Amino acid sequence: MTAESDLAFDPWDPAFLADPYPAYAELRERGRVHWFEPTNQWLVPHHADVSALLRERRLGRTYQHRFTHEEFGRTAPPPEQEPFHTLNDHGMLDLEPPDHTRIRRLVSKAFTPRTVERLKPYVEGLAADLVSALVDAGGGDLLRDVAEPLPVAVIAEMLGIPESDRAPLRPWSADICGMYELKPSGESATKAVRASVEFSEYLRELIAERRANPGDDLISGLIAAHDEDDRLTEQEMISTCVLLLNAGHEATVNSTVNGWAALFQNPGQLAALRADHSLVPSAVEELMRYDTPLQLFERWVLDDIEIDGTVIPRGAEIAMLFGSANHDPAVFTDPARLDLTRADNPHISFSAGIHYCIGAPLARIELAASMRALLEQAPTLRLAEEPERKPNFVIRGLEGLAVEV
Repeated sequence: MTAESDLAFDPWDPAFLADPYPAYAELRERGRVHWFEPTNQWLVPHHADVSALLRERRLGRTYQHRFTHEEFGRTAPPPEQEPFHTLNDHGMLDLEPPDHTRIRRLVSKAFTPRTVERLKPYVEGLAADLVSALVDAGGGDLLRDVAEPLPVAVIAEMLGIPESDRAPLRPWSADICGMYELKPSGESATKAVRASVEFSEYLRELIAERRANPGDDLISGLIAAHDEDDRLTEQEMISTCVLLLNAGHEATVNSTVNGWAALFQNPGQLAALRADHSLVPSAVEELMRYDTPLQLFERWVLDDIEIDGTVIPRGAEIAMLFGSANHDPAVFTDPARLDLTRADNPHISFSAGIHYCIGAPLARIELAASMRALLEQAPTLRLAEEPERKPNFVIRGLEGLAVEV
């Protein structure tokens, strides 16, 4: 165990945010678990430990199914943040069984391999249209013009959100996700609360409309669930829709721009991909590993556990470093090298265990569709200016990615 004062890990340092991977290497070399005082968390950097802890039932995304805040030694969130926490705490990502199991069983019906495969022509057609518009304009911002609109449109289509209502979805999502950073500011909390209220009100109206006039969308399907054991409360339905939108596009957006930025920085690999489009599936996996869109995932310790001789007590919080695990040389040969042909690639960018990303198959289709469209329609795509990285750590992305054709 290493004290935080000895660590290079500094999630608020611009130099660290630009490239956290050397600091992760130091963390891995110095031990399997590290106490980080600024956030009162235990950092876990090794792939084997992260993978095991994601499946560990002595850990939980919440503790409120077993303990009150007081019993767990925690302080309840401030009352003014209640709209955000109500929204967040009723989504399946922040629930444990049996509620998690019940909600996931319902939602998973929309993400069966057959259902996702049926979406493929729609996803590929939309990707082709977005890239075509980018090419016609001679370039633009890959983030704004392709990476964002593709997954937002797909998940909105699945939920049955009309096209005319989609403009605020991405801003709402960005404001809510600001609360997932380490020690979010008061301004971030204010924005997240406002977005939570507005998004919830919108969905409450949409759900009421779908009750009156059901369609073949996911919201109508959730309303129509007749089994009392499976039926969702209205709050669970609202929280589920928000989670699906946020999780259904954040990782895809950031994987797209992080991935293309990495390709531009590795021209040899980009040339190989342009020469052989059959590399697209393995390229998608490798780019998600190489610059991980979700760098950290947290769990509460529900019962004491031990890591490498260090007992981590009930009530503590563990921060699993996905970005570090994906660069662990014990699992990945030469992890700092981008290798689009990497065959053995057990990255954990989609998490693992009961909270494994339910939308992973759809995300892979979206990432492959936009990549193929760009390779086919814009074979000379190049960087127009150096991208600026977002000042975030947990959700890793860029402010934009200016490109030219």
